[in-house]
Amino acid sequence: MLTKYPFLGQLGLSDQVNPSVYRDGEWKMGRGEKYVSTSPHNGDVIGVTNFASAEDYEECVSAMQEDKNRWMSLPVPARGEVVRQIGDALREKKCALGSLLALEVGKIKTEGDGEVQEYIDICDMAVGMSRTISGKVIPSERPNHMMLEQWNPLGSIGVISAFNFPCAVGGWNTAIGLICGNTIVWKGAESASLTSVAVSRIVSSVLKDNGFNSVFTLCQGTGAEVGEKFLHDKRLNLVSFTGSTKTGRHVTREVNGRFGRALLELGGNNAAIVMNDADLDMALKACVFAAAGTCGQRCTTLRRLMVQNESFDDFAQKMAKAYSSIKIGDPLDPSVLVGPLHSKVQVQAYVDGIEEAKKQGGKVLVGGKVLTEMGGNYVQPTIIEIDAGAPIV
Repeated sequence: MLTKYPFLGQLGLSDQVNPSVYRDGEWKMGRGEKYVSTSPHNGDVIGVTNFASAEDYEECVSAMQEDKNRWMSLPVPARGEVVRQIGDALREKKCALGSLLALEVGKIKTEGDGEVQEYIDICDMAVGMSRTISGKVIPSERPNHMMLEQWNPLGSIGVISAFNFPCAVGGWNTAIGLICGNTIVWKGAESASLTSVAVSRIVSSVLKDNGFNSVFTLCQGTGAEVGEKFLHDKRLNLVSFTGSTKTGRHVTREVNGRFGRALLELGGNNAAIVMNDADLDMALKACVFAAAGTCGQRCTTLRRLMVQNESFDDFAQKMAKAYSSIKIGDPLDPSVLVGPLHSKVQVQAYVDGIEEAKKQGGKVLVGGKVLTEMGGNYVQPTIIEIDAGAPIV
């Protein structure tokens, strides 16, 4: 794979087994099961990761406690300077990381590059924030006294991110969390493990160069083995979770049950409304991008489109025509606009959703098929006309 995809080597990834635990300034092989990462484009094996165990998790969080006070006591602008360096290191690896996202997740290369840019942009914002976090001087009732307001770090934060944005979401939490003086333990999605390892190599290298070995740790493993530990660990004052609404409810119950804080970004069911006086050409472009981008695998994806009666037929026809012209294929091909779905689980959800819509009276206007002849996890972008009162809507 390193010969076929040289960017893997540029990111420090091996064609053998990759360690998935970072703490104390060292990369360690996890004590858990091996995970084989495959390309959603053609099913080829990309690489292997050795997952972390519960014991590995304990070592990561314990190591963070060693670095916590020293990081918290570093002046906020100095923490911002470290985050600035992380942003610069990401810039150097942007093309390689974007290619890895296309290969492992299935999003097209431009979207992969754009996701890395989101992490870079948040680093830039965090650097600015590190110069602007301030408190108040508050009048006191007591003579010759004043009250001061000062913001303090939470302490340690656990971040669990999803497969669809395995670089950016971890980055948003990490960049802001670091300038606020917190230590971070990260568990990325299992199916995007190589991305988690590659991003963590960049971040940890910068922190290590600045004398911090466990301010940021990676504990890449399964939700049952590692993720559950985050929820019950009182040393993690905040758990940030990105994923399904169902799992988000579980995270909230468990973290709130120990009086911790939960920060959630969950699933969406977004709608667009097109009125008769809308600029239909502009609405068309916006709706196609919003619905088909990232193969619809975003919490912000357009899933429901409501069009005023007089414009319905014309707009539906134009949408169907636009969908029919979308080029589907290898996400690393610069001419492709839609790559494969991330996994067979997503393919089955696609099939099940279309069948359920049909049962409720839905009519497929365009698409609706799994493209088995292409190999991988390819499906047709699909539009279904259905009554607004249908339960699936």
